Amino acid sequence: MRGAGHHCLILLLLSSAFLSVAALEEDVTDTLFDNLLEPLRDPQKAIRAAQVRFSLRRPSDPSDDVCYVVTGRPDSLSSCNFNATSKTFLVIHGWTVTGLFESWVGKLVAALYKREPSANVIVVDWLSSAQNHYTVAAQNTKVVGENVAHFISWMQNTTGLSLENLHLIGYSLGAHVAGFAGSHLSNKVGRITGLDPAGPVFEGAHAHRRLSPDDAQFVDVLHTFTRGSLGLSIGIQQPVGHVDIYPNGGSFQPGCNFRGALEKIANFGIFAISDAVKCEHERSVHLFIDSLLNKQESSRAYSCGSSEMFDRGICLSCRKNRCNTVGYGISKIRKAHSAKMFTKTGASMPFRVYHYQLKIHFLSAVNHSELQPTLTVSLFGTTGSAEHLQLNIKEKISTNRTSSFLLVTQKDIGELLMIKFKWEDSSSWSSSSLLKALSTWWSDDSAPSADMQVHRIRAKVGETQKKVVFCLKTPNSPSLAEEVTFVKCKDHWKSPSKRSGEKKH
Repeated sequence: MRGAGHHCLILLLLSSAFLSVAALEEDVTDTLFDNLLEPLRDPQKAIRAAQVRFSLRRPSDPSDDVCYVVTGRPDSLSSCNFNATSKTFLVIHGWTVTGLFESWVGKLVAALYKREPSANVIVVDWLSSAQNHYTVAAQNTKVVGENVAHFISWMQNTTGLSLENLHLIGYSLGAHVAGFAGSHLSNKVGRITGLDPAGPVFEGAHAHRRLSPDDAQFVDVLHTFTRGSLGLSIGIQQPVGHVDIYPNGGSFQPGCNFRGALEKIANFGIFAISDAVKCEHERSVHLFIDSLLNKQESSRAYSCGSSEMFDRGICLSCRKNRCNTVGYGISKIRKAHSAKMFTKTGASMPFRVYHYQLKIHFLSAVNHSELQPTLTVSLFGTTGSAEHLQLNIKEKISTNRTSSFLLVTQKDIGELLMIKFKWEDSSSWSSSSLLKALSTWWSDDSAPSADMQVHRIRAKVGETQKKVVFCLKTPNSPSLAEEVTFVKCKDHWKSPSKRSGEKKH
């Protein structure tokens, strides 16, 4: 009884700790949105004359503004060496509380020139309107967008610029500026890319009041900070393009410390946002830069009904345009409804990872249900290996049924040749596991790993779409409590039903 009481005490302490974390997140979230969306004392301040400047940056000096193109002055186009026959990019920043360009602007400009050396890369500077209270800046996006549209129309009339060759890239509030610009043109621009479009004020708004698929011939969007489960969504959660990609579900980015971000906001208030949430919100920009610089290593995203389904590994199909390239090299797929796509990424550039679906059928003479073991897998391929990877269990495992898992590796290991697999019974305590442990003790049942068996593992590689079936290397292998090895199944190991099906053909 002393042991049981000890575990109950641990449970109470853990529950208290988790509640404290949740309370902090809720308090910070409430404070954040109270500051972001507090009523304006003077609503007329929201609509002001837009002061927008257009800097055509040079490949040799991507971080500095040395030449401005001025609407109504054709000589500024020639003096800045504008090439009307080349692709033209308009880079549009978002909300700022510092009054300075973020460092990513120069990096994006440099990456665009590296990918498209003959292009025109124009930075849209609307800092005078963007460095206001968020709500003011958000309402200013409409008039700034109209100003950008006027600039584009003037360039088109003056130089014969083809709108097909025009690509607007907007980050945060800048994504909605791009949307308003596109909607105010008589003809559509070729493409708008929204990099984590801002959520507050725009979430749930009518399509005409935010970025939408109607604003360009093709609109693609990267969502990297849509943490709606906490009530906090700096980036917009809803799909707003022809293709909307949610890296890591759009709510978590590897290498970013969200807990630390919350603590900074709690300690320093609204002005800590630019630093605290920068990692996850700005990850959209760096994913796009990555796609420009690492053409051969661009990440791949897959259509799926939800992030939860994707995390179970059941959405790695490329049939009928169900997968696409992340970032600049995306295929322009236009459907009646926005295509929601998901992908996993690494913590740093290059962000690409390799996706694997593993289907495992667990067999046991004892009917175990709702198990949550630790499952460890090692993959071995023709060019390398990825060892001791833990499978993320999204659904509790039951015996005599097939479970699907998503596994990612940081490197390309080539053609998959062998899998090593190990099951470890969970040692974590909860009230339900305590009751199950007592029940097992009274009934004298053995641990699940002692009699659990796996005869085959079916694997699918997302990047190559190859499917491989693996069988036990040694049919009389020990229990799953010890690491067991699976190799590609030989033809004569196929099931009788499979062989008979092949004979009919």
